[in-house]
Amino acid sequence: MLFIFANQFANAQHQQLPDKQKIMHVLINQKEAWNRGDLVEYMQGYWQSDSLVFIGKSGINKGWNNTLYNYQQSYPTKEKMGKLSFDIISVEVLSKTWAHVTGKWVLTRSKKEILGGHFTLLFKKINNVWLIVSDHTS
Repeated sequence: MLFIFANQFANAQHQQLPDKQKIMHVLINQKEAWNRGDLVEYMQGYWQSDSLVFIGKSGINKGWNNTLYNYQQSYPTKEKMGKLSFDIISVEVLSKTWAHVTGKWVLTRSKKEILGGHFTLLFKKINNVWLIVSDHTS
């Protein structure tokens, strides 16, 4: 019973956070999931829809399942996933339901293998939850 109350209290507190903090919470959860090697949990920050758009080095891909599949093919092991970090350059809440995020990502696999680039994310508040609906990562 105490767990249920604590969980409801945490959810109520989260609902009171400003939108920028909620968006940052999504990104922090993604980073932590990635660094644990959990791609499915990482994908929880994305809109689970065939209309999700992901633009990366291989071009434009649509759909949550396709995006997950592409991540699984590109990062089949925790070692290939490496350690993700990022710097958020800006979080702009455009309206009650839309936000734009710009940032820089770094993926460290070893001291000799460090990858990185930039990203722009379009977030939409769906059922009162901020989710990435479009990701352009270079």
